[in-house]
Amino acid sequence: MAGIVVVGSQWGDEGKGKVVDLLCQTADAVVRYQGGDNAGHTVYHKNEKFELSSLPVAIINPNHLAIIGNGEVVNPKALLAEMAMLAARGIDLSGLRISDRAHVIMPYHIALDGLAEEASGGRIGTTKKGIGPTYADKVNRQGIRMVDLIDPEAFKAVLKEFLPFKNKEITKLYGGQAFDFQTIYDEYSEYGKQLAAYVTDTTDLMAKLSAQDKKIIFEGAQGVMLDIDHGTYPYVTSSNPVAAGAAVGSGTGPNKINQVIGVVKAYTSRVGEGPFPTELKNGIGNHIREIGHEYGVITKRPRRIGWLDTVALRHAVQVAGITQLAVNSLDVLSGLDEVKIATSYEVNGEKLDHFPASLRLLEKATPVYETMPGWSEDITAAEKLSDLPASVQNYLKRIEELLQLPLLAFAVGPHAEQTHLLKDIWSTNREALHTI
Repeated sequence: MAGIVVVGSQWGDEGKGKVVDLLCQTADAVVRYQGGDNAGHTVYHKNEKFELSSLPVAIINPNHLAIIGNGEVVNPKALLAEMAMLAARGIDLSGLRISDRAHVIMPYHIALDGLAEEASGGRIGTTKKGIGPTYADKVNRQGIRMVDLIDPEAFKAVLKEFLPFKNKEITKLYGGQAFDFQTIYDEYSEYGKQLAAYVTDTTDLMAKLSAQDKKIIFEGAQGVMLDIDHGTYPYVTSSNPVAAGAAVGSGTGPNKINQVIGVVKAYTSRVGEGPFPTELKNGIGNHIREIGHEYGVITKRPRRIGWLDTVALRHAVQVAGITQLAVNSLDVLSGLDEVKIATSYEVNGEKLDHFPASLRLLEKATPVYETMPGWSEDITAAEKLSDLPASVQNYLKRIEELLQLPLLAFAVGPHAEQTHLLKDIWSTNREALHTI
């Protein structure tokens, strides 16, 4: 089996969906390995716009398996709504597979997420989709899995066991409204019936695909800098977007992963609270936000905007094992007289080359920038590197140099057709990777 992981290399929203949509044209399956319906992929496929949250991007491509791995948490109600939306648009859902080991987002998870966020005064800025509480129950061994949901008797037993604890937490700790057992059981049992045909042992499925030497794309959600272990904790997601999470979240051995593609915007953005050293709280930031339509797919919140930060990117490269880069949104920077790249930080008068764990250090960090000439040309029709102005080519070359990684793809617009590969992604010859 040839396996390629696609990770977001910043704070999410890098355009991973578009890159996965392009790459999966030559793949056999795509497996989503973490996150939940708090993630949003906007994909323009064959001139149609799709906004996905729970489903792997491969679902909009015929003759592909689209696998929800065991590491993803599933909101059955939201998933069924997304499936209905796609079916109404003529999308064939027969390739969908859902891990029987994936954990289920229950209504009390969503309630607890909102109550905790409200009680904290919005400290983290979660999407209030119940993702964190679901992962917490998974770790606390109080979770409900898809294998339980599709078995009425098993579902009844685990819901009866865990619901009293959740109701006590909701009512006693937060003063919220308790949930009724029968109401939840009736509603979610019906969801289980509707999803049962798609639920399977995806670990066994992945082993069979491997034995058949199939080509697999592992699709991450969010970004490395939101990783629960390696991101800007506690302003992070509740799972592991790093490439190593692909093995755990899909039930696949790490020896099946051959390459890791890091998707990068030509600038930086993030949604929600947390440190952001290169943030632009000025007219340039506002300009980039509007040109790039930088608003959350799920939350619709305006994204915070900053210059490209290679200190954070070097950290992402290290912890995610990134082997090559796909740079998106070059077109958004058109029209700027100059562009900047953060190459290090200055903290208390000292140079810092690595991304620190300490939020106190990050709050004091002042980016040290390299300034490069911008470009005014419309580059949205460029198909080859040679079609790009010299200033754009130099910008890409400098990113390669600073990260010591080759460029795999560049994008000059939101559509898959505006994303251009520079080599065969399934080649095992890393020396053949392009360098500008």
